[in-house]
Amino acid sequence: MKKVAMTGNVAVANAMRQINPDVCAAYPITPSTEIMQQFSTFVANGQVDTELVTVESEHSAMSACIGAAAAGGRVMNATSANGLALMWEMLYIAAGNRLPIVLSCVNRALSAPINIHCDHSDSMGARDSGWIQLYAENAQEAYDNTIQAVRIGEHPDLHLPVMSCMDGFIISHSIENLELLDDRQVGDFVGPYKGTAYPLLDLANPVTYGALHLQDYYIESRKQLHEAHKRAKNIVIEVGREYGKLSGRSYGLFETYKMDDAEIGIVALNSAAGTAKVVVDEFRAKGVKAGLLKPRLFRPFPYLEIADALKGLKALCVLDRADSFGAAGGPLFIEVRSALYDLPKRPVAINKIFGLGGRDLGLDDLRKVFEELVTLLDKGQAKSLYEYITVRE
Repeated sequence: MKKVAMTGNVAVANAMRQINPDVCAAYPITPSTEIMQQFSTFVANGQVDTELVTVESEHSAMSACIGAAAAGGRVMNATSANGLALMWEMLYIAAGNRLPIVLSCVNRALSAPINIHCDHSDSMGARDSGWIQLYAENAQEAYDNTIQAVRIGEHPDLHLPVMSCMDGFIISHSIENLELLDDRQVGDFVGPYKGTAYPLLDLANPVTYGALHLQDYYIESRKQLHEAHKRAKNIVIEVGREYGKLSGRSYGLFETYKMDDAEIGIVALNSAAGTAKVVVDEFRAKGVKAGLLKPRLFRPFPYLEIADALKGLKALCVLDRADSFGAAGGPLFIEVRSALYDLPKRPVAINKIFGLGGRDLGLDDLRKVFEELVTLLDKGQAKSLYEYITVRE
């Protein structure tokens, strides 16, 4: 184990170096550019055996990844925002062909207007593409998730692509203290690549990719993808537990913070969870039973486990760094509220849309949220189901 100080992007690039994929296809976009920039240095220095393919767009980058993965290679990539959106068509093709590509998504707001800073509109827009999605609070988790993503996606019961997400600039460009595993430990953990189930280069067993499925077969292929996602939850737990034995940092479906006896709580993804923990501690010091749940696995959404973890609350706020325009709340809120539906006694649940385009989420913003939750303990009914915060009226 090696203690270092580095940005989230450099941490992910080092995880990729230790994984040593067969192919990476690169097209730069802020704020994920540094990942491939750093990784290209490893390629140039002969520190990895990776074939780095430079292409003319993110659509081409994912297309190259799909071709390499279908041929039987271990493949990785990184992108953000409009780059992920330009890959949209290919994301569905990667999942539909059951190719275990690992993509680092450095979360950034989608245009227009043009913005290079963090929100989750990019990865949330891709939430139904068939990719497993992991989220990280800090650089350490981004590094750890990248390594685990390889094992998760390549599991023989899955063969699914995995998107590992972290907040742009807030995590990607901030220098943090973290621990890197030894290169050999990572190599042993991910193991040799066994390849996709049906590689194109297995000439003794020829296969077809991109076949036409009309009403005769299409729904069956979708059902198979659905069944794979149903199996993913237990595999994420299994891999996280094994990684914990190796690193001392165990991972599950989500993290709970002071939730055992909590009456009010917040659900938050990524870096906002770290800020929320500070305010939880403040309210605990005042005698308020506050807590936090930070989802790690968003797709597939572990609705049974999250409902069980939240069932003791009386009032709950879900923080969304993306809006689902025209819906009754943001994407995380919709999932959480749906998960709570079958509980015999549900907490009052409200939603706050925050931080779009990189707007800071301050301690005072969260204090106001918790104060509102305290009032809900008496009122039992929210004045507004969901609303924007951190916004100038």
